[in-house]
Amino acid sequence: MEENRRKMSSLQLCCFLVIGCLVSTIYASSDAIFYESFDESFEGSWIVSEKEDYSGEWKHSKSEGHDDYGLLVSEKARKYAIVKELEKPVELKDGTVVLQFEVRLQNGLECGGAYLKYLRPQEAGWTAKGFDNESPYSIMFGPDKCGATNKVHFILKHKNPKSGEYVEHHLKFPPSVPSDKLTHVYTAILKPDNEVRILVDGEEKKKANFLSGDDFEPALIPDKTIPDPEDKKPEDWDERAKIPDPEATKPEDWDEDAPMDILDEEAEKPEGWLEDEPEEVDDPEAVKPEDWDDEEDGEWEAPKIDNPKCEAAPGCGEWKRPLKRNPAYKGKWHAPLIDNPAYKGIWKPREIPNPDYFELKTPNFEPIAAIGIEIWTMQDGILFDNVLIASDEKTAETIRETTWKPKFKVEEEKHKAEEQEAGFDGLKGIQKAVFDVLYKIADLPFLGDHKVKVLELIEKAEKQPNITIGVIVSIVVVIFSVLLKLLFGGKKATPKVTVAEPAKKEEGESSNTGAATAEEEDKNDEQNEDAAAPRRRTRRDI
Repeated sequence: MEENRRKMSSLQLCCFLVIGCLVSTIYASSDAIFYESFDESFEGSWIVSEKEDYSGEWKHSKSEGHDDYGLLVSEKARKYAIVKELEKPVELKDGTVVLQFEVRLQNGLECGGAYLKYLRPQEAGWTAKGFDNESPYSIMFGPDKCGATNKVHFILKHKNPKSGEYVEHHLKFPPSVPSDKLTHVYTAILKPDNEVRILVDGEEKKKANFLSGDDFEPALIPDKTIPDPEDKKPEDWDERAKIPDPEATKPEDWDEDAPMDILDEEAEKPEGWLEDEPEEVDDPEAVKPEDWDDEEDGEWEAPKIDNPKCEAAPGCGEWKRPLKRNPAYKGKWHAPLIDNPAYKGIWKPREIPNPDYFELKTPNFEPIAAIGIEIWTMQDGILFDNVLIASDEKTAETIRETTWKPKFKVEEEKHKAEEQEAGFDGLKGIQKAVFDVLYKIADLPFLGDHKVKVLELIEKAEKQPNITIGVIVSIVVVIFSVLLKLLFGGKKATPKVTVAEPAKKEEGESSNTGAATAEEEDKNDEQNEDAAAPRRRTRRDI
């Protein structure tokens, strides 16, 4: 076993040496505008912000299990900021531009970002040592996960040609962040035809158009018309499609006071019913505790148990006639609805030309003059590596194949081996497969605004696998409801999806869903304790 491990380590070392040669060749090509492998220390090349809030310490560190180095977030609950100025600004207006980098969440990511900011030239008003969250950027790209937020951000900060203001335009329905602790590579491909493609591990997860209002929020191009803010609904405007029939009268035989249920007079007491036997009796095996003090604790009473004589009988105690539906029940009378002759439809203000409207043939991209990492994270162990800006998709693909893929395969195999050594059976693999499918479902575009709720449920199930079935059912309800709305139109109420909390948590199981507060957790614990409390009393209430 030890010999095999040494051979594997030697093989990995050789692979990384070959990879290093290939990467150097790639970097030397004209298609790689910028490439940072972090093989050498970042000090002197990358500049750490000297702003007081950014106290997190960056480290030049090996990726766990590899000889490959990266830029490491080393402390929890800190703000981090570091920047690399490019030799020459990168123009985004002409040709293809590819943005790519690797991130490994070695300790997972429960709350924090791992994205990059592609900064505008310093003439926009920032300095490397003063780099912070206010420093103007052109594009922000990368994973972010905390509570209901679970997305691979793509944000374009675009200058409105009419107002001159810079506006953040967020990609709608971005892909989710992989939930494991392996290295993943994120790629954004900007095309000259206004298309942007987002890849995760080389697989396309999202395609969008910068000028489409369906792909970015808010849209880069405003609507041509807007509702007239001065237009008011007339006082006599009737929006009621149906009204009670004014000519209808309540029938004379309509009894509004008749009860909904009445006693079933035809019911008979079942044969063998033990009317003289109580449902519960004192536990004959119960013994008064030795330390029981009648003066302090009150008169002791034995706890109750189910009456064993009732087990074989149809019932015990006083027999009462059951209730049945009252055939005379009609409830409160209401006049039937008829079409409203005065109905004018749902009022909307008239549309007027939008004074802020403008046309665009291509976005007003700002050049990229620097790459910055500015994050606030509750996790440590976040490792950035192989940051690339290229003018060709094949360059990015080659780097993925030579730097990311070998590492990922090694990590994946190690992860599987650790699970086997820890005694995990096939169920663990099935659960992972289920969660992978659920995250892919959450990325379906038609789910729209329901994505946040779906992600909340998935994250909850990951922490409490015993409620996975309930989560799947809840997601099916959401999908079914959305499909009904798409098929039949109209506004339907958003389904309220909840998953029952287990009454008892297994040892070591976390109840924190990323959005719950400590106060909510305490409340849930109290409710669970109440639900599990025995119903038989052991002492008389004082």
